[in-house]
Amino acid sequence: MQPSLLLNAGFEPLRIITWQRAFILVYQEKVEVLEKYENIVHTVTRNFEVPAVLRLRQWVNLKRRPPIIRFSRANVYARDEHRCQYCYKMFADRELTLDHVVPVVRGGKKTWENIVAACRICNQKKGDATPDEAGMQLWQFPRAPRWLPGHVGPLQIKGHPPIWEPYLGIGSK
Repeated sequence: MQPSLLLNAGFEPLRIITWQRAFILVYQEKVEVLEKYENIVHTVTRNFEVPAVLRLRQWVNLKRRPPIIRFSRANVYARDEHRCQYCYKMFADRELTLDHVVPVVRGGKKTWENIVAACRICNQKKGDATPDEAGMQLWQFPRAPRWLPGHVGPLQIKGHPPIWEPYLGIGSK
């Protein structure tokens, strides 16, 4: 059976739930069924259409916390769009290095705010100097990312049922 799309009271998509959880919410009268699948669940005494889209009857105030992005070489490259932050040319991962903006010998830490992607040539040219001392300029100052390409939210799934499209804001216009 296919999952169900759960909407907040204001029709904003909240999450995808199992069809079993959808039945529980319907039974508890916490939701309004907006769309149904053609599938039917048979019990001993009754038949039920499977809910496709549900809307909560009461507003749920969700505190959205920004995701915590783990510090890693791959995530630094993704944040910097696989570009050397000194010459701004694009490189393959194997051709990039991590550069401490403030060198380790000067107390530089391994943090989002002190590490950038750099090509080998620029990294060697900079050496143990700061960018200013080496006469080099950063294209953008490093900072912790709020999101990374390839990280998708819970509602961006492949192969979603077409019946959901009006509620996800996609499809025919």
